[in-house]
Amino acid sequence: MVGRKKRDLSHIKKDIVSGIVVALVSIPISMGYAQVAGLPAVYGLYGSVFPVLVYALVTSSPQFVFGVDATPAALVGGALAGLGVAAGSQEAAALVPAVTAVTAIWLFVFFLLKAGRLVKYISKPVMGGFISGIGCTIILMQVPKLFGGSAGTGELFVLLYHIGQELRSFHPLSALLGVGTVVILQMARKKAPKFPMSVVLMAAGAGLTVFCRLEERGVKLLSGAPAGLPKLVIPDLSLILPHLEEIVLLSLTIALVIMAQTLLATGNYALKYNYKIQNNREVLAYAAGNAAAAFTGCCPVNGSVSRSGIADQYGCSSQLMSVTAGAAMILVLLFGTDLLRFFPVPVLTGIVLSALLGILEVDLARQTWKADKQEFAIFMGAFWGVLIFGTIYGVLIGVILSFVAVIIRAVIPPKAFLGMISGHEGLHNLSRNKNARPIAGTVVYRFSGNLFFANIDAFQEDIENALKEDTRQVIVDARGIGSVDITAAERLVILKRNLNAKGISFYLTEHTDAVNDQLRALGAGKLIEEGCVRRTVSLALRAAGVNKPYPLEGISGEEAYPYTEANERLAEFEWAFGEGAGEKLEALAVEVAEKLADSGDYSMESIVKAENTVSWGRVGLFDEDELLNRLELYFSALEGKGRSDIKQIEERLEGRRHIIEEKLKELSPEAMELLRRHRAEMEDRFREKKPEAYARYLEMREKFHERMEE
Repeated sequence: MVGRKKRDLSHIKKDIVSGIVVALVSIPISMGYAQVAGLPAVYGLYGSVFPVLVYALVTSSPQFVFGVDATPAALVGGALAGLGVAAGSQEAAALVPAVTAVTAIWLFVFFLLKAGRLVKYISKPVMGGFISGIGCTIILMQVPKLFGGSAGTGELFVLLYHIGQELRSFHPLSALLGVGTVVILQMARKKAPKFPMSVVLMAAGAGLTVFCRLEERGVKLLSGAPAGLPKLVIPDLSLILPHLEEIVLLSLTIALVIMAQTLLATGNYALKYNYKIQNNREVLAYAAGNAAAAFTGCCPVNGSVSRSGIADQYGCSSQLMSVTAGAAMILVLLFGTDLLRFFPVPVLTGIVLSALLGILEVDLARQTWKADKQEFAIFMGAFWGVLIFGTIYGVLIGVILSFVAVIIRAVIPPKAFLGMISGHEGLHNLSRNKNARPIAGTVVYRFSGNLFFANIDAFQEDIENALKEDTRQVIVDARGIGSVDITAAERLVILKRNLNAKGISFYLTEHTDAVNDQLRALGAGKLIEEGCVRRTVSLALRAAGVNKPYPLEGISGEEAYPYTEANERLAEFEWAFGEGAGEKLEALAVEVAEKLADSGDYSMESIVKAENTVSWGRVGLFDEDELLNRLELYFSALEGKGRSDIKQIEERLEGRRHIIEEKLKELSPEAMELLRRHRAEMEDRFREKKPEAYARYLEMREKFHERMEE
């Protein structure tokens, strides 16, 4: 018990320390983001009190930090510029809380609709490109403040022009302070990530203001702010009416970004520390936090990845951290606002720009470039869309590119031609494995996507282009095909017919039984009836008459790969025909019996030949065992009807069953156990459906085994 109390006390201490550090770091960052949103700097401190405390009371996340953050601030600041509202003006101070209130309403609607589940459908490249584009836009807006100029507004080309114009008023000392701040913070992030360097630099800047009289040397300083807690503000929603469409769309975008970005980040922490968050409760927490921000006159607030990382580094494990941070900020507002007038603008700008550099998804861009050029194109589309056309159009471009990527992946899924590697199990991509060799006379084609009207042409062309003069069978490894549409079903029938006309067999294998149901429903059931769908590649090879060891191109018979497919022991007919499996096997048994009767030859070789030439083709070991049982039942029913050779036929059928047992023993003891169970299930069905024939069948089998023992 004492140990537990010590651990609890230790966690409390860490949460309190984390909260104090988060509050100190939030002072310069929140003030800077408030200015980005077009508000006086002190509103960044206001947004770090009640919104944070309200979020802490509602959230299910024990460690995430909420507050004034880059993305919502940038969206608001960019929108104000587009509407012609001057940053820092009374109009901006009145309009921003209204935007925040509408954002909170959207988030509450998301809570009612349980829209948190939709976050998983937002592609990471879209979100990464969008956030990086916003980050770059704000950086370009703020760059002139590093060297004594004023912030810009607009998109990329307007901002670049503004920077060029502001260079005329370049102030060397301001530039030294601003750029130096960025450099020091970037170095500190790598060398001492836990150290609150931004707080130290703000204190250093204030010290320089006092001792070096920076204002007299031309360095701009923050304006002071009245002491005290934020006053209650009733958002004037009538102000949005002149710009209703723009602000409703803006607030919807902000709400979506807050929900997506914060849910994804809190989810990552939950995975890291093995706890669960409640997505819908989180969305309610975002709505409540933004409502609190609206009533304190602040811009929309968001989860902060950077400050959550700092809290995590200091061992935060509960929202006591947020309560502590809010309490610390109250003390700052009550007793420290007068100190704001000592803070140099270039230093504060450098702190903001350094934080913005941290949100740029450079690693994600590099990763997508290496791994998937389509994902990289989506990332860059959203990124440049935001930079050139603005935030709203950037989102639309990213979403459109995502849908295009989904379509491309569906139309052109991963695919490969397969072969075997001597001494290794399984099938391997011929283009990725230099030691893999095609099976002689065989094309094995893996198609890893649903088959439908938009990709059936590519599917057919790939197969037709792979045909050689010696090709005798085409086998499709369709394990990645989860569904087919009516166009694809019709084309499969046509493809099979065209290949058969060239003397080439066609097989569809490895797919789920649901695809067989679809083929029957879409009028392509003849593919199943004629044995063109097989459960595994090895069963298709068996049906095509390609026996082990499989001959590989360019490898002599002695070196051919002795490939054994354990799945060959599986029963195919239930997989292919579903409830009609027994009926199909019954019809197949009659077909084999008729072929034997027509030939008059009941030797072992004739039985195997008859099995191989029926409409389905050669069956697997399990199904062959059941087929032989049905043949025994069929012939036992003929005894006493003038047939004198029934015993001889039954002996040969039993001999063939014995061979099957031996083959299954070679596979594994488990295979034999499966066969025994399969036989027992089959005999139970016979006993229920044909009791008289079953009794005769048992009698004949007992006599056969007695003769075998003699």
